[in-house]
Amino acid sequence: MALRVLLFLAAAISNTVSTTDHIVGGNKGWNPGINYTLWTNNQTFYAGDFISFRYEKTQHNVLQVDKLGYDSCRIEGALGNWSSGKDFILLDKSKRYYFICGIGGCSNGMKVSVLVHPLAPPPMSAVSAVHSSEKSVAPVIVGGFGSSSVVLVRLMIYVYYWI
Repeated sequence: MALRVLLFLAAAISNTVSTTDHIVGGNKGWNPGINYTLWTNNQTFYAGDFISFRYEKTQHNVLQVDKLGYDSCRIEGALGNWSSGKDFILLDKSKRYYFICGIGGCSNGMKVSVLVHPLAPPPMSAVSAVHSSEKSVAPVIVGGFGSSSVVLVRLMIYVYYWI
């Protein structure tokens, strides 16, 4: 409880920063047969945003790979591995990220590549959390103390909402 109060106060007294949780595939989730390229074309990713994967954990997983792993569905040398069925991954750098399903789903289209842009300027002064299943993103407007600590503050607020 004390942690939640501290996080709320830190957010309330600071400048605003916006972060978004991009739910891969929207309400269809992380499953075979979905065109994730079309999904990414309707998203804009910024450093500090989250990408989340929702799937049946006994059937799929998420691996972060390099471009070669993405193109060839190769799991060797994976940069990250998630398997909870409800994975939240911080996109902390401005770069291209590659994710695949390492349990055979990649060859059935379960792969997504996202280009993360540098942190955007804050849109407004507020502290709020809104989930939108139609656009498959959940904007979260929270406080930040400057670009070097933005990711930490965003992560703290994100943890607050999921505790």
